[in-house]
Amino acid sequence: MSWTHRAVVAATSRLCGSGGSMPLLRLHRELQQRCNISEEDFIFLIQGCARFLLVREPAGDCRVVARTSLRLCRNYAREEPCEGCQQLHLCKFFIYGTCRFGKGRKPCKFSHDIQSNHNYKLLRECTLQDLKESELFLLLLQNDPTLLPEVCLHYNKGSGHHGSCTFQENCTKVHLCRHFIQDGCMFGHRCKRQHAVDEGGRRMLEERGLGGDIIDKLPYIYRNVHYIASATEINPDCKSAQPAETKDICLHFIRNSCKFQENCRRVHFHLPYRWQVLDGGTWTDLEDMEDIERDFCDPAKTHSSGFELVDFLSMMRGSLPVRRLSTVSSVTKPPHYSLTTRWLWYYKGEQGSWVEYGQLDNKQRSMSATSQTLEEAFQSDAEAEVKVVKGQREYIISFTDMYQRNPKHKTKRKVRRRPCFISRAEVNRLVAEQTC
Repeated sequence: MSWTHRAVVAATSRLCGSGGSMPLLRLHRELQQRCNISEEDFIFLIQGCARFLLVREPAGDCRVVARTSLRLCRNYAREEPCEGCQQLHLCKFFIYGTCRFGKGRKPCKFSHDIQSNHNYKLLRECTLQDLKESELFLLLLQNDPTLLPEVCLHYNKGSGHHGSCTFQENCTKVHLCRHFIQDGCMFGHRCKRQHAVDEGGRRMLEERGLGGDIIDKLPYIYRNVHYIASATEINPDCKSAQPAETKDICLHFIRNSCKFQENCRRVHFHLPYRWQVLDGGTWTDLEDMEDIERDFCDPAKTHSSGFELVDFLSMMRGSLPVRRLSTVSSVTKPPHYSLTTRWLWYYKGEQGSWVEYGQLDNKQRSMSATSQTLEEAFQSDAEAEVKVVKGQREYIISFTDMYQRNPKHKTKRKVRRRPCFISRAEVNRLVAEQTC
């Protein structure tokens, strides 16, 4: 087991055992004790692994939130067929801790076994198989939007005891202070809105099957839900209350027209990509970045050429972490914007070659999706699953693990997202044309 795998498992367990999130510095201290992880490796882990979301709390401190793309299967809950399903088959009330069938004489018709062949395979793919049941359940509660009722928006409006909620005590949504679960309530104990579930809300939640332990933790689970939904990621070297810089390269700076100058929140660099290595706690530019970029744009390559190789899968150069900064995706800007990053999507073909989506394969067939449509879907939701068709066959592309699956035959192919190469000379030409 690699150090990254051990660290991911340990960090996930600690986060889920501590209510689904932890302060950044506390998590670092505990991982140091468990895995003897260095500060550089910890930064690399939190920055590069989709399991962890780094957010800034209202007071300016940084917190790490655990997330996952796994969900409970809706078809399974409705007792409908779900061939090739990639979601968990579990009893919802087992997760709530209130299923009356699992402990009695009459067995529950839904599974209570997280180690079943179906569930264990999915958990293992997501490196979640070693979590305790309570840790896994909390992770699902704060990530699966179908498991918890919504917070009532009308309760947070108006001046009445129930705000402007017309259902009042009969509301099927949770009455909690929106500011308390989102960005910290400035009124504290003087707030007119609830910072904990009251007796009426508790009865409603119990009727829906939620156990008392979950109800007590709900305000903090909802806070993690809010963080995940907002996905306001920041830099892992978060140490101040100032707004974090983005990792996007400034398009205006490349064109020599950034009006913010040194106050710009984006990265100022003369190319639309930037390769750096973390050496001694500092991100340092790699000298051969144009050659590295050219190799990276080839989906068949897993590492760069040259003397000191960059591993594109682990994003490491020897024992040091590597990162690639770039301009924003081309699908997020109007077509006339130049020097955005045009991402291309590929799947591994039958002969081992990489085929771009939308292009013809060796049998003159093409997928229904293109690089453009996949990139748009990815920018909308980086954890989504997209259905595509080729001929008479349907496939599902998972952005989380970058595989294309055939639900019927249970086969899968690797998927890669790589940029379209642009040389330094081409960048200079485009900049010169725009300034003329």
